[in-house]
Amino acid sequence: MTSLTSVLRLTPGDPVDLDALPTRTTPGVEDRDAGKAGLADVQDRLGDLQTRLYAEGRGGSPRRVLLLLQGMDTSGKGGTVKRVAGAMDPSGVRVFGFAAPDEQERAEHFLARVRRALPRAGTVGVFDRSHYEDVLVPRVEGLVPEPVWRGRYAEIRDFEAELVEGGTTLVKVFLHLSYDEQRRRLLARLDDPDKHWKFDPSDVAARRRWPDYREAYAEAMQECATLAAPWHVVPADRKWYARFAVATLLAEAMTAMHPRLPRPDLDVAALREALQPPR
Repeated sequence: MTSLTSVLRLTPGDPVDLDALPTRTTPGVEDRDAGKAGLADVQDRLGDLQTRLYAEGRGGSPRRVLLLLQGMDTSGKGGTVKRVAGAMDPSGVRVFGFAAPDEQERAEHFLARVRRALPRAGTVGVFDRSHYEDVLVPRVEGLVPEPVWRGRYAEIRDFEAELVEGGTTLVKVFLHLSYDEQRRRLLARLDDPDKHWKFDPSDVAARRRWPDYREAYAEAMQECATLAAPWHVVPADRKWYARFAVATLLAEAMTAMHPRLPRPDLDVAALREALQPPR
């Protein structure tokens, strides 16, 4: 069977045209029911794989995993994080959401806060947004000069190469949402008073810059897709599919790592004897 990774992965060096990539297809599954069943199966796999990775870390392995999720507002990052991270033991997962940098973070190098949030050995990190925000928002909103944000591409490539060299498996995912689907999701939030807390008026302002953000995303992925840290574009108009696809991409990446349970040198017979009740 063809892996979903090979279907959704961008080829490093190729131009990225988001308008040419579908937002509503469902490669790998035929319909919603199959997608939901597939997600349940993948969640079971993720639980086992993460246990093995965590045990490896306890045994001294430096390996870890970092899942990066990027996408336009309402693309489903939060719901996807719940389904993916929720499938694994909380002790071995760290979820971090990157909001706009505060005053202290703006005074630091843009990667400083990212480094602080990196997963430890043997664990899985999940980023809801990431360091890519620093080549998106500043560019579109004109917060820094072009030479500054453009120079960050090389810094990101070097940073990710450093992570991979140090034992981190990177899974970078763009949730590819259509303009019309975003409108439907924003209106659904306004229609439900219980979801008004999720509505940020700035999302409407950002929507007016849709072509600019799409161009910024496309260039960022094109500039920062490498053989060691490729990008994957997941059709996100169907939430159930995006969740299945992201979980599958992560499971495929972790399967390729072949995490193994350590085999400590235990004298099992002596330990069993020591646990017997007094005679």
